[in-house]
Amino acid sequence: MKHIVLITGVAGFIGSFLCRSLLYKTDCSVVGIDNMNDYYDVGIKENRLQMLREADVEDRFEFIRGDIADEVLVNGLFEKHNFDVVVNLAAQAGVRYSIVNPRAYVDSNLVGFFIVLEACRHYPVKHLVYASSSSVYGGNKKVPYAESDPVDHPVSLYAATKKSNELMAHAYSKLYGIPCTGLRFFTVYGPAGRPDMAYFKFTNKIVKGEPIQIYNMGDMRRDFTYVDDIVEGVTRVMDKVPEDCGTGARYKVYNIGGSRPVGLLDFVETLERVLVEEGVVAGPTEHQLLPMQPGDVYQTYADATELERDFIFVPKVPLEDGLREFARWYKGYYGVSA
Repeated sequence: MKHIVLITGVAGFIGSFLCRSLLYKTDCSVVGIDNMNDYYDVGIKENRLQMLREADVEDRFEFIRGDIADEVLVNGLFEKHNFDVVVNLAAQAGVRYSIVNPRAYVDSNLVGFFIVLEACRHYPVKHLVYASSSSVYGGNKKVPYAESDPVDHPVSLYAATKKSNELMAHAYSKLYGIPCTGLRFFTVYGPAGRPDMAYFKFTNKIVKGEPIQIYNMGDMRRDFTYVDDIVEGVTRVMDKVPEDCGTGARYKVYNIGGSRPVGLLDFVETLERVLVEEGVVAGPTEHQLLPMQPGDVYQTYADATELERDFIFVPKVPLEDGLREFARWYKGYYGVSA
């Protein structure tokens, strides 16, 4: 059956790739909303929207420039379109930025999500899927992180807002019968990604021949997941409404990650090699080893067995292949070469 899907944050990294996949691989109609803020280069967001226009060969995509914190706008969209599925990916992202501009996280991640929940309440949907984050695990020592692990000690406001989203979604599912699934994303990377992510910032420095800063003296590990794998996982989750979780709420939270954490120094070595092989740079640059930064965690590592069990899904794209796709995009977008 053909669905009408709302994707918030559709000009964002994950949102745009999800929308493109739905346009190419399904007969869904997609309405996307994004406020196009300047937290990072708006040109990249415009580049993603152009990608969506090229994918929209059957005129099934409508883009709305607006903010999910605009209650009148959001309610109007729900009333007009009678959405079947909502995928809430709009959020103020970034751990370190939450230290210097906390209000942005309250406005988008809390107020905005509340307004989406209220709209799902008054204009019932079949399924609400929303972005959480591996950041909710904070400084947990136990690895890999499992959904049943405690998440009560966030080390950033960003993480606190994402845990709040999970609590809010459970309450609305229980009170108003909204089926909700939260996805705790682990580090997502790929072409047209976010410039505030480490791999993108490293590349900018390497291209300029400037030293790259590697925190915690390089002793960090990240569970990287390629964006196409993330999209495949999200799409499968969209199609399956959760059962009663035991509280009377049709509610579930999943880790979605590669379950293969990579040491930061190994990651940098792979990135530099791929950039050289793809003709983006002539060679590596200097590395500056620095202490841990506030809000960072030592390691992210997903236990994704529940997602694999319920959806027969395991991320497939090797890190080197994903970084190569990023390098090719970067070379074309910025017009650089060694």
